Amino acid sequence: MKKFTRLLRNILLFPMMLAFGAVDANMNTLDGNMSGDNKKFYEKALLERLLPNLVFCKYGQKRPVPKNEGDTINFRRFESLPVNTDALTEGITPPGTALSMSTVEAKLKQYGDYSVITDKLDQMGIDPVITEASELHGEAAALKYDTIVRNVVADGSNVFYAAGTGREEVGAANILDSATIKKAVRALKRQNVKPFEDGFYIGIIHPDAAYDIQEDQLWQDISKYNGGANIVNGEVGKIHKVKFVESTNAPVFEGAGANGEDVYGTMIIGRDAYGVPELEGEGAPRIIIKYAKDSDSSDPLEQRNTVGYKGCFTAVRLNELAMIRVEHGATV
Repeated sequence: MKKFTRLLRNILLFPMMLAFGAVDANMNTLDGNMSGDNKKFYEKALLERLLPNLVFCKYGQKRPVPKNEGDTINFRRFESLPVNTDALTEGITPPGTALSMSTVEAKLKQYGDYSVITDKLDQMGIDPVITEASELHGEAAALKYDTIVRNVVADGSNVFYAAGTGREEVGAANILDSATIKKAVRALKRQNVKPFEDGFYIGIIHPDAAYDIQEDQLWQDISKYNGGANIVNGEVGKIHKVKFVESTNAPVFEGAGANGEDVYGTMIIGRDAYGVPELEGEGAPRIIIKYAKDSDSSDPLEQRNTVGYKGCFTAVRLNELAMIRVEHGATV
């Protein structure tokens, strides 16, 4: 009977394992003898679940989290080579040009959370509750990481205002339009900011702002140019070489406008604007489950089960000129 109960528990825990993509060998949930193939499968499942919810994380320069090398990640930034118009001299090797590279360091911090599930729920079937709690923590971890990146990205001085010269001058009627986006793109191009591999910059936009820009005559809806294939990833359309991704986590400055309206911050981003860790391997949050029956002296009556996660993360600005915050109003 005990073997059957443990088998049933493992089956019920399978969705939770997919949500986090990793099971610690020391956890009291599964046999510690997990094969390498299974581990890779769970890590892949982790990425498939987390990445769609990490809008800001997607567009940063990625670096792996170092193992046993301290709590620092180094991001590289190469400067453009100077233009040399001198002709070559026959038979003479030119001196060449040294590469100019700077390193930006970012300190990793550990993040995590957990929930307590009492032993009384054991009578009602504890494993489904743990599965649901694990999925909730997975969603919470994604939002936490994405908010950390958003706060770093949106905290820059490179700003365009839809009206006036400051946030306090922006009103609800000063909505995001194609002319403002065109100016932001021009500013990126003037600074030789590279677009992403597909030739487009990325705009991260709140649904309230997307509602307005979609009424612009120059707007191209994704359903018209891509058959809707990327809608699941949040892409809603494009205009002036910017592909827009919708996110409720886009910055909103509540009550900061001309008459107390909310001011929205749409981010227009180029390649290598900021850096984040790779969310796999050492950087992936891992699920931690403790059953009451396996507790130590801190829970002498075996009354508490816990479900939580833990992982390391950081975000750093790499190129101030490669990201522009466009502040505007919105129709609500």
